[in-house]
This record gives sequence, structure tokens and C-alpha cells, in this order.
Amino acid sequence: MSTILVTGGAGFIGSHLVEKLLEYGHKVINLDNFNAFYSPLIKRKNISKAQLSHRYTLVEGDIRDENLLDHIFTTFKIDTVVHIAALAGVRKSIDNPLEYVDVDIKGTVNLLEYSRRYKIKKFVYASTSSVYGLNPTPFKEDDNIKSPVSPYAAAKHAGELFCRTYNILYGLPIICLRFFTVYGPRQRPEMAIHYFTRMLDEGKDITIFGDGTSSRDYTYVDDIVNGIVAAMNLDCAFEIFNLGNSNPIQLSYLIDLIEEKLDKPAQRIYMEMQSGDVEHTYADITKSRAVLGYSPSMPIEEGIERFVDWYKKKGDGV
Repeated sequence: MSTILVTGGAGFIGSHLVEKLLEYGHKVINLDNFNAFYSPLIKRKNISKAQLSHRYTLVEGDIRDENLLDHIFTTFKIDTVVHIAALAGVRKSIDNPLEYVDVDIKGTVNLLEYSRRYKIKKFVYASTSSVYGLNPTPFKEDDNIKSPVSPYAAAKHAGELFCRTYNILYGLPIICLRFFTVYGPRQRPEMAIHYFTRMLDEGKDITIFGDGTSSRDYTYVDDIVNGIVAAMNLDCAFEIFNLGNSNPIQLSYLIDLIEEKLDKPAQRIYMEMQSGDVEHTYADITKSRAVLGYSPSMPIEEGIERFVDWYKKKGDGV
């Protein structure tokens, strides 16, 4: 049994990971500050199952709080850090870039520093496909990253660079995972699939930025969690992996699927693409398949059906 610190473990991806780690018999320390980017009540609902386990400990606080991190690392003999906590949202980052520097860069370096001091065995960093920016698809891990188009993407890439630096300087074993448009039960309310489902269900118009031909490599949360666990178990010095589905889906088809599963028509309002958005994302997962044994298995049709079923039962999770 390992003791694992998961930052952001009350969020969408984090809460699914925490439950999986508890199933495997690990001890989990969840550090989350329950910020108001979306309702903290949703996050508290997310961890209700985990809190039934005696191997789960919730620590409420901020990754930028050095006194708190000192308390965590001295109180618990942590083997692995899975750093998911971040300020998310491409568009919000354009309006508040300094906030993203503070949380997504400084907070990450804070965790790296404490992981170094306390000789953590493995540090797993949750990055994003957004770092690829305007690169041609499919995105490969060894691509030259030179065109992030939002402060969020730039901050996440900076986090990757600091991870590499800490590996080179101190030998801290680190894996960076670039997630591709994760969806499934508990997805954040402002994310596209959740947003479109809610708007459709309430009979409201759907705003589409672009002509509907943009595409995303939507990846089901269970596949992402399996990839994270595989990365945690990999013996390596420093690696970067794409965790995607490697099957881009056009926005218009995505909305068609949600219409079908809800059995409600969508009134679509088309607008110009927004700053910070990219036309297409597409993960090359050749390396992840070969090294991690990563094999995403959820087709978008079934994944949307599962999400809509959850939405009908849980709504926003409150």
C-alpha cells in the first residue's frame, strides 16, 4: 500500500482517480481548496464516496501555502504526488493571466520543491493538450512546442519545463501527462459536453463558435484514470505522454449525439471563433500504447450516453 497525495482530488478527474486508488488499496491524501471557479458544493458531492473510506484524508487548502505543504509532507509519509490541481479554463485565463501564473506555475513549483525535499518516489503532473497550440495534428510528445495560444496553455507548458528542470537538477522521477478534452460523469459545468447538455435539456439556444467543423479528441474519464495509474506504476526518470482517444470528433456531430441521447432538438447559434481556441486537437498515442499499455476503449457514442444518463440522475451533481 502506497500513500499518494492527489492535488485537486475533489474535482472532476481528481475525484475519479481518488476512488480508483482507494479501490486498489492505497492511502490517499486529497489536497483541494474548493475554489469558486464552479460550485464547491459539486466538489463536495464528488468526494462523498471517497470519504467513506478510512484510507482517505481530505486536507482543505491551497498548493501555494508553504506552511500547509510542510504540514502535509511531515505528517504523511508520501510516496507519490499526482498534481491535478490548477486553474482551468482557456478563456478565463485570457482575462486573468496573472492568476494563472500564480496558481498553475508557482503552485506547481511549490509542490516540486516539497517533493524534492521529502524525496518523493514519483511526481505525476497533469498537463493538457492545449500546450500544442497551433501545431499541426496529430500532436506528438516530441513536437516542438512553440505556439500556445492562451495564458492557461503557456502556464501548463511552463509547469512541464519546471518538471524537466527538477528531474535534471535533483533526479526527481517525473511523468507529465497531456490530457485531451476529458469528459464523463462529474465533468465541470462550463465544459462543452456538460454545457450543451444542460442548454438542450432546458430548451435554450446553443452557441457554437465557428461553423461546427472544429474537432476535439474527446477522451472518457475512465480511460484517463487508467492512463494515470499506468504512469504512476512506470519506472522512469522523466517522460511525457499523451492521454487522448486518438479519434477527433467534429463539434456538429457531438451536438447531434447529445440531441439523440436527450431526444431534444438543438437551436444552434453560430458565432466567430474565440481567442485562445484552436480548430482541432488529435492525440498521437503511439508512445502511450507502447510504454504505458494505454488503450482507450470508450467510443464517443457510448460515452455521451453514459454522460447523459448521469446528467439526468445527478444534474450538476449537487
